[in-house]
Amino acid sequence: MFDDILTAIPFGIILAFTIGPVFFVLLETSATKGFRSALIFDLGVILADIIFIVIAFYSTNNLRGKIGNDPSFLIFGGVLLIVYGVISFVKTSKSFRSIVKEYHKVEIQKDYGKLFIKGFLLNFINIGVLLGWLGFIVLGDSLTTSEHGGIIFIISMLASYFISDLVKIVIAKRLKAKLTPRLIFKTKKVIAIVILGFGILLFVQGLFPEAYEKNKEKLEKISPIKEKF
Repeated sequence: MFDDILTAIPFGIILAFTIGPVFFVLLETSATKGFRSALIFDLGVILADIIFIVIAFYSTNNLRGKIGNDPSFLIFGGVLLIVYGVISFVKTSKSFRSIVKEYHKVEIQKDYGKLFIKGFLLNFINIGVLLGWLGFIVLGDSLTTSEHGGIIFIISMLASYFISDLVKIVIAKRLKAKLTPRLIFKTKKVIAIVILGFGILLFVQGLFPEAYEKNKEKLEKISPIKEKF
């Protein structure tokens, strides 16, 4: 269990630093309206993520049960992450000015209720987020070995994502000042490539099930030690 949590943390941090509309508005809200306003906005974002995760779990429920017996189902998750990574990479091809202009069309409100709804809608209208969570759920099932490893992975990933957001809120002014157009462009590209890389990894595991089974057997030999946690 503890090992599954540690496995999920880096993915949550990567997701938190996926630069997009939510990222910019969160920084802007923290810098101009304070910690509490930014927290309320972020809770709306997290609620949208939780809804996406629930939808993703229900839609992949049968698939998740077959992953352990049929590694070829990993291709499904791999394709989702590859698509998510490619979409993120292609979107980055826009000029920085047009990206910033688009992101700041969202007007920041003082009212906490409106901030919560705005955070929720800004995240919920992005169908790419659902595709991403679908891929991460399959990835979690493939990387974990405990009985409820997939669920622990996603919960831990979401928790580390939220904690990373809290850090961003606290250092919003400094972080925003350091986000030069070139750094933003490079960061978006790198994160998209990292997600794409994990998608390819899942896809390859599905294409070469024998290698996947060998790695799985090695992990299962270590699992008694993990169960102590």
